[in-house]
Amino acid sequence: MLSPVFKPYSLGKLFEPFTINNLTLKNRIVMSPMCMYSCLKLDGKVTDWHLTHYSSRAIGQVGLIIVEASAVSKEGRIGAEDLGIWEDSQMDGLLKLTNLVHKHGAKIGIQLAHSGRKSRIEESIIAPSAIPFSDQSKVPAEMTKSMIEEKIADFQKAARRARDSGFDVIEIHAAHGYLIHEFLSPLSNLRKDEFGGTKENRYRFLGRIIDAVREEWRGPLFVRISANDYDAQGNTCDDFVDFAKWMKEQGVDLIDCSSGEVIPANYDVFPGYQVKYAEKIRTEVNIPTGAVGVITEGIQAAEIIHGERADLVFIGRELLRNPYWTYTAAKQLGVKIEGPIQYTRGWNSDFPYT
Repeated sequence: MLSPVFKPYSLGKLFEPFTINNLTLKNRIVMSPMCMYSCLKLDGKVTDWHLTHYSSRAIGQVGLIIVEASAVSKEGRIGAEDLGIWEDSQMDGLLKLTNLVHKHGAKIGIQLAHSGRKSRIEESIIAPSAIPFSDQSKVPAEMTKSMIEEKIADFQKAARRARDSGFDVIEIHAAHGYLIHEFLSPLSNLRKDEFGGTKENRYRFLGRIIDAVREEWRGPLFVRISANDYDAQGNTCDDFVDFAKWMKEQGVDLIDCSSGEVIPANYDVFPGYQVKYAEKIRTEVNIPTGAVGVITEGIQAAEIIHGERADLVFIGRELLRNPYWTYTAAKQLGVKIEGPIQYTRGWNSDFPYT
């Protein structure tokens, strides 16, 4: 009887190109948007820190870098030091950033955001309903219809600025308890008009924003969601399957699946704890998804991609710890990848000492 032939593991798919809406990424690794709170002049403009921070990950061979949550209006900042895209004067720095990242071979996106009731700025804050995030938070002003129209227009203007600043991808931030998520969740949206109540009404604000962004933007459009509110009265992943179907119909290209943070809540966090949401939405909606959340090892990321649980892997804190995580993951998986020519003797050398 012949012994079965052992087939070596096939782990290279993580490093294969991925094309979405005519944009080809050189691998499936995405730097997740993470706020740097580094605009020390409080003007929302790119600083030397941003240029160094993001370009180093491009040199490190990340396929797509998504710039941190960038406020579409001044009162939409999470904190006063946030990056912004609410006025044209911020575009020079953003264009410098996109050119630098492109020079080092990566694609770059930007996350358009409004913090809603979770803003920590000194000025007045807004939300769908006048409910504070926590006992320690300010009470937001309930948005009027005219304010809703104004914020939709702010997202559209920000999309135009993103396009003209050379970004490859736009991600709409509809997660983590910020303004759009506040409209989506019945925990934070108690409105009685066409923007509250039913699931369709609670989706309306996001739907209008998607349409407005699409008037300015034809490239890949991602939406980050919180696929579970972790509360019996809140949204579950089943609700986001419905939301994702509507997003797909509107031309969204990928759903970036996170969870939580619309209310203070306790939930278990463990390696890959949110991957199941990306897998469910990918399967039931037939739309590309991104997996995020305590993904730290190359073998873990490879399992997500090879298991067809998601199409892209979003790496967050691990890329803060190690700008060259992509190389580290490739080495763990026995895959050779191209790197900067200046680093060739370190990355691809057969020299026996590491």
